[in-house]
Amino acid sequence: MNLTKQTKLTLVYIGLAFLFSVAIRMIWIYQFNGYEPFIFNNQFMINTNDGYYFAEGARDILSGVSQSNDRSPLTSATSILTAFFVKLLPFSFESVILYMPVFLSSLIVIPIILIAKNLQNLEMGFIAALVGSVAWSYYNRTMVGYYDTDMLNVVLPTFLLWSIIWAVNTNEDKYLLITALDILVYRWWYPASYSLEFAFIGMIVLYTLLWDRKNLYNYKLLALMLFAMMNLDGSIRLVMVLGVFYIFKQEKFNKYIYYILGLSIAAFLLTGGLSPIWAKLQGYIFARGSSALGENMALHFYSVVQTVREAGKIPFETFANRISGHPITFVLSLVGYVWLVLKHRVMLFALPLLGLGFLAYEGGLRFTVYAVPVMALSIAFLFTQSVEYLSDKKSVQRVLLTLLSLLVLLPNIYHIYGYRVPTVFKQDEVKVLEQLKSIASREDYVISWWDYGYPIRYYADVKTLVDGGKHSGGVNFPVSFILTNPQEVAAKMARLDVEYTQKRFLAKGNFASSNIAQMSKDYGYDDSNDFLTSLEMEIRLPQKTRDIYLYLPYRMMDIYPTVKVFSNLDLNSGVEYKRPLFYVTRNFKNNNGMVHLGNNISLNLKDSSISIGRSKQPLRRFTSTQYDQKGKLQVQEKLMNFNAQISVIYMKNYNTFLVVDEQTYNSTYIQMMALERYDEKLFEQVLLTPHVKVYKLKI
Repeated sequence: MNLTKQTKLTLVYIGLAFLFSVAIRMIWIYQFNGYEPFIFNNQFMINTNDGYYFAEGARDILSGVSQSNDRSPLTSATSILTAFFVKLLPFSFESVILYMPVFLSSLIVIPIILIAKNLQNLEMGFIAALVGSVAWSYYNRTMVGYYDTDMLNVVLPTFLLWSIIWAVNTNEDKYLLITALDILVYRWWYPASYSLEFAFIGMIVLYTLLWDRKNLYNYKLLALMLFAMMNLDGSIRLVMVLGVFYIFKQEKFNKYIYYILGLSIAAFLLTGGLSPIWAKLQGYIFARGSSALGENMALHFYSVVQTVREAGKIPFETFANRISGHPITFVLSLVGYVWLVLKHRVMLFALPLLGLGFLAYEGGLRFTVYAVPVMALSIAFLFTQSVEYLSDKKSVQRVLLTLLSLLVLLPNIYHIYGYRVPTVFKQDEVKVLEQLKSIASREDYVISWWDYGYPIRYYADVKTLVDGGKHSGGVNFPVSFILTNPQEVAAKMARLDVEYTQKRFLAKGNFASSNIAQMSKDYGYDDSNDFLTSLEMEIRLPQKTRDIYLYLPYRMMDIYPTVKVFSNLDLNSGVEYKRPLFYVTRNFKNNNGMVHLGNNISLNLKDSSISIGRSKQPLRRFTSTQYDQKGKLQVQEKLMNFNAQISVIYMKNYNTFLVVDEQTYNSTYIQMMALERYDEKLFEQVLLTPHVKVYKLKI
């Protein structure tokens, strides 16, 4: 095939694969077309919480307005690129953030096909592009509305893999620059890219030592990559990369290559190039389970990682499905990769992507996405090579390749069709936040669980205590305490935590490692547990500097036990207290006064008892709630046995039963959200809807 024809075919394959990737991602739009709860401002809302973080940054960049300490990501690449697209394109802000993942993630087809072109197998590239662009985990994290860094997090390292392969195979100077620029862009887009970049460096070193030690080109490549990876501002690194590249273009400087490489290594180390590795060692190898205050107090908090599903070990079938769509395809892809490496040694450079993807088996499902392009190339290579052995007729080969490709694509497309992810918030919830925006000041705080932090900040334009990026055990503890304790102590903690958060901003390092630790110190307690107990009595609260609102959504009902666990422990020892009773169900059956609630729990309305497993206990109270025709919540509470500890709440409009102990029943969340009962000395109503209840703190 002549060069012109090959280039045209490459462009055709890229165009077709790109359109296929985009079209598949439009299935979600087709499925929910006209579904009003997912639409706001005449457009679908996004379906990932973290997306609202970058949306907040883009919004503030465009408006030019941002308050101090609001955590708005004004310098984030995602926010900057979004703001650029909004200014450039004739579409609404909501449309841009909804569709950016569709088009940016579909760019993955370009490096996949270009890698295959270098290996002289364009058909392999086309098949791999189709498979890789819609593979299970890649689709999940780049679908329409999944507005997050993931839309380029795999595209950019795959481009890096392409440029390294072309550099080593061609020894052309332009690929030296392309590789370095790709690292600069990748680091700008995703600062955590360091580990993967370093792994690519390691593979090039290994490749050079084993097979190509006398090739000066490889040392030029390593030097430019190290300069691009230095721990300096991106503009400085860009200037250095361009300068060194200019030197490398002059043959007279070839005798200095080893010196320049040595300089790049020194510059890399001296600018803190190994700092990320050291940080990981501190975080994962060295003990770091407590935050200390002075010499005698150490506070222990619950780790967020323990509650994050995507950080845990996953079953092999899930692991294989997410990478290849089916375990059989996964195994065949492994065979294909081995064969591919045996025929094209440069594909060893794909090991960093493959290795990071395989870490998901132990480290959590989120990493599987990195293995997708490599495994897609591998299965495509296996197919293209196998059909050549089966038949030497091109027509037969094409038919076989089409059938095999369909067999691999169908499980992934079937998954996509059934993957009907909802938007983060529904329209009615967003309307509440829009109303709150007109009531609250930008300096006010809205307290809710960290899952809702980013959307609250985006729609209501307020501050929050916790969010998707600020949710360590130490900052989660006070919020958990507020939501799951009685209103009096919750109100005091709300004022304390907000004012201490503001103090922390101004302290410039002269502050304890957690607000709770600093509160304990300031109030004269050596034991933080004693300080928490003191909240039940009269204490002097900090001076009020801003208003505070509680945002209590019905959706938090399903994660209440997770919320509670962060404050349900002894701060001195880290030992978890006995977990309070909380059970929620929407699947129940009433059979002649016996209500079966599932999980071997039954409510006997005739004798006012509840059976949990084999244990039958008297019921303390039965409470029912229902909205009347005017939209006002009516609560009926029947006390049955004052000495009992278990109560049942039936929320008729929600078709929900709650089984709780006395501690949970009296919590701020249950009293104020489920029952709309609040202490008028401490709170006032602001916005009450079936989906969300908002209260303002008075103290």
